[in-house]
Amino acid sequence: MKLYCDPITVNCRKVLAGLDLIGADFEKVHVDYFTGEQRSDEYRKINPNAALPALVDGDFVLWESNAILAYAADKVGNHAVYPADLRARADVNRWLLWEAAHWFPSCYVFLVEHCVKPLLQSVPDLAVIEAQQDNFHKLAGILDQRLGQTRWLAGDHVTIADIAVAAPAHLHPYQKLPLQPYPNLRRWLVEQVEALPCWDRTYVGEGFTTERKAA
Repeated sequence: MKLYCDPITVNCRKVLAGLDLIGADFEKVHVDYFTGEQRSDEYRKINPNAALPALVDGDFVLWESNAILAYAADKVGNHAVYPADLRARADVNRWLLWEAAHWFPSCYVFLVEHCVKPLLQSVPDLAVIEAQQDNFHKLAGILDQRLGQTRWLAGDHVTIADIAVAAPAHLHPYQKLPLQPYPNLRRWLVEQVEALPCWDRTYVGEGFTTERKAA
């Protein structure tokens, strides 16, 4: 399998960490997000959406990050992180779909305003951030309630749902996500997800760097 990606983006980090968790073998092909390489004619032949990442497995091409995680888990046969049981899988799928439809768009507002714009020497739009506050707190409350009932999103063990839902908040200190009111969410994200080896090996830091600062 070949994964076309730029490790700094939310969905690419999601898939890189997820494939690591799954134990999938793949070749990484770098596509530079900030120079717009994903919009090239060559890459559009792989993903007509001009979005990252995309997976090529022989003559099969797959885009959408959560679909890639599900496919890879089934290909490897890792049912610990993507259960075969009907209801357990439906629960994981629920969070994969919720992340893409609701959580990612909300977190992305904070990412753009507090991380991307300063990098481009632009000023965050406080009105845009304020307009997203109610929606973000509604969604964070849903996560916090769930994580008050279960250790991980889909039960007692980590699954690809945890990687998918953590990814939009992967730069939370720099995104300035208002997580303080949500102790269960913070515990899960900081103490559990960020302690996973697969998360550590796909590190992204302030300024979208993959290099760690010297201690």
